[in-house]
Amino acid sequence: MKENANKNNRTADTPFFLRFWKVLIFLLLVFVEAMIVATNWHRMDFGVRAWYITLPVSVLVAAENALKFWAAPTFARKIPCYVVDSIALLILTVFTSGTLISTLYIVILSEFYLNQKNMAGNIAMGVASILLFFIAFAVPNALRDEEVNVVQLVTNLVNDLILMGFHFLIFNFTVQIYLKNKEIKKTLEELNDSNEKLHIAYEELQEVTALEERQRIAKEIHDTAGHSITTVIMQTEAAKLLIDGDAAEAKRRISAANLQAKNALEELRESVHLLSGTPELVSLRDMLLGVIQDSTDGTDVTIRYEIDDVTVGDAKRRFLTNSLKEGISNGLRHGGATAFWFELKESGDKITFLLSDNGAGANLAGFKEGFGLAGMQKRAAALGGSAWFETECDEGFEVHLTLPSDEDEKRGKQS
Repeated sequence: MKENANKNNRTADTPFFLRFWKVLIFLLLVFVEAMIVATNWHRMDFGVRAWYITLPVSVLVAAENALKFWAAPTFARKIPCYVVDSIALLILTVFTSGTLISTLYIVILSEFYLNQKNMAGNIAMGVASILLFFIAFAVPNALRDEEVNVVQLVTNLVNDLILMGFHFLIFNFTVQIYLKNKEIKKTLEELNDSNEKLHIAYEELQEVTALEERQRIAKEIHDTAGHSITTVIMQTEAAKLLIDGDAAEAKRRISAANLQAKNALEELRESVHLLSGTPELVSLRDMLLGVIQDSTDGTDVTIRYEIDDVTVGDAKRRFLTNSLKEGISNGLRHGGATAFWFELKESGDKITFLLSDNGAGANLAGFKEGFGLAGMQKRAAALGGSAWFETECDEGFEVHLTLPSDEDEKRGKQS
């Protein structure tokens, strides 16, 4: 059953072109053999009627070629058949007048050319067949004790030899064109299949990238907004305890909590925009001015600034904006700052960020970055830049950032 299944698979895989030509070649073979037997039916040679030899040899050749066409899948299994063909052709040449023998050669050679993909093999077989054909016509004369005139023999066979040569060129040219077209078609199918797989992989990569970005944004919401809201709660709780004893400090704590709540709300709004896929159309400068306005509106905080109109991508824009929020909030909460100086500059391929306050500062030797400042350093490094801090007791606190500028964005803006 397994062998039958394999045979059916081979049949199904065989192109219609090959199946059609195999049937056509076999039918031509049978027809030419029938014509050879019929035209030599009454011929006498070596005292024997020709059909006594030509008929069984023709039947043998037809049966052997049927076996070769449909039951011998590999070249190695067809070799015995080609040996039988050569002997049979020699016998038919001896016992016939030679009419249609070249046609029989051509028909048998067609099957070989059709199944042989190697052009060198076809050339070798074509040359060998011409030599065999030449020898086959010389043998009858030698057997009859007649002198073999090579020049005369070649002259008599020249038409047949030319016909075999043209057959070799035309048939092989046609087969090679078919094989090349088949190879090109297969390559195109493989290319289309590869393109389809690449397209699927690209879509999956986009989905994975989008998922990773959403997870990053979700973590950012948890880390930044959660941290801000916790700080608001702590500031308001402290203000409640101070409101009777130190109203001014309580007011300062409430102002700081109010600013932190605004920042948390802004961070949530930005995150919602990112998750929904809606891009922010506000420039970096406008976003930074918005943070400054929110920080000074309704408070005693003063912020002076100098901001270049810098063009950066969304990731850097969010980072610089959040860093300004974080720096102002820290100055108000931890340093008791009332005034800030903010500067954003672009020089060459670098963007520099400086936020300085007049707060209490800290001893740099014992200073330890908190959650927000440590996250600022990590994020700056991820964007190809760096973050560092400078502070002294009673000398305020400074936040320094450097980032590489977005050359592509800058060129797009200039154009």
